[in-house]
Amino acid sequence: MSQTSDTNDAWPWPAPVDDGAAEHIIAGTRLPDVSLPATRGANVNLARYQERAVVFVYPMTGTPGAPNPPGWDTIAGAHGSTPEAEGFRDCYAEFELLGYEVFGLSAQSHAEQHQFALRAGIPYLLLSDEDLAFADALKLPRFETGGVTYLKRLTMIVKNGVIYRVVYPVHPPTTHARELLQSLNQARA
Repeated sequence: MSQTSDTNDAWPWPAPVDDGAAEHIIAGTRLPDVSLPATRGANVNLARYQERAVVFVYPMTGTPGAPNPPGWDTIAGAHGSTPEAEGFRDCYAEFELLGYEVFGLSAQSHAEQHQFALRAGIPYLLLSDEDLAFADALKLPRFETGGVTYLKRLTMIVKNGVIYRVVYPVHPPTTHARELLQSLNQARA
């Protein structure tokens, strides 16, 4: 597994550690054949997507005025989905120039993702795995709080529906998109 920066003194919440929950997601793993609702247009099946893509998996983007789930501030890796998504938004054109499409994936509902995408000006598709079919098929790492299951933060670099790189754990989420972009640029050089 690869990992972005493992420390950030400015990050006030607990940092995730590599708990081994993604060790089985290795280069050469085929993505599950699952159709997922997207924030715009038709459903997307990442297993059938025939290009290069960055798929970042995140727990949950917050809603202004709504409280965080119980214990959110103490769960390592829970915080940061909004700034992570905004980082990919801000770097989106650069990912496209490198030939990568970007997808965000969470277990949030399609409606919640759609509202967030509008609010944050997200130009790429967010995919809803609300019933956890994709997560179950790939055995994605997760955590629970308040009786709800959330996916742990993880990024997959894929081509033609096959994973060729995984970043887990992702920390800090605020700089993840920029660091990943730099890494992909260096790999091309």
